[in-house]
Amino acid sequence: MNAESIRKLFEQVRKGKFSPDEAVQRLRHLPFEDLGFAKVDHHRALRAGMPEVVFGEGKTPAQLATIFSRLARHEGNILATRTSKEQFSAVKKKVRKAQYREVARAVILQRDKQKYGKGIIAVVSAGTSDIPVAEEAVITAQIMGNEVEHLYDVGVAGIHRLLANRGTLTRARVVVVCAGMEGALPSVVGGLVGVPVIAVPTSVGYGASFKGLAALLGMMNSCASNVSVVNIDNGFGAGYVAALINRL
Repeated sequence: MNAESIRKLFEQVRKGKFSPDEAVQRLRHLPFEDLGFAKVDHHRALRAGMPEVVFGEGKTPAQLATIFSRLARHEGNILATRTSKEQFSAVKKKVRKAQYREVARAVILQRDKQKYGKGIIAVVSAGTSDIPVAEEAVITAQIMGNEVEHLYDVGVAGIHRLLANRGTLTRARVVVVCAGMEGALPSVVGGLVGVPVIAVPTSVGYGASFKGLAALLGMMNSCASNVSVVNIDNGFGAGYVAALINRL
């Protein structure tokens, strides 16, 4: 529940469409609802501007379905990341309009399609193997109300592929770059654009990449001053921060 939905609720009470008691019933779970195994934060969008996002890993299908369905009782979009098909099946039984984005491993319910971002977010992946992380960033930015363009498989091994698609970069207000191996691509992109670049190291690579650690360290030592770095494989974090930047 965000500020706009509360305004609408007050307006409906004023017009007599809801009684004061009905309004109180709708607001009774602010700021959070205690389910025993989880405390669902219904106040997040009002407090932080973005709704709570559910991290799926480690939760049983029943737990995820219950959390998702309780969030669905309120207005706004819902996102659950790092989910399985089994978890989605459980969610679908409770929330029929929920959808599964298999590549991103995300369960979504998109009811608010308004664009809150003031520009375009570009999501770039170095290789095809980095696309799952990039897709998590795409889905996150979209569900947070942004226009997103993606540019995949344009890594430094064939830099002409990136340069042939500079239009996507020049249109963007913020760029998310996902790369494994040595993690060089964000520095290259950072040198081409005058907007924030959010670098996402992925766990893609051979043995000495240390499951993304080499890319992480390379990105943290980027000589491009507009590059900031999130954690390994954290497409969600990159998409979320990009959405915040795009709202400013």
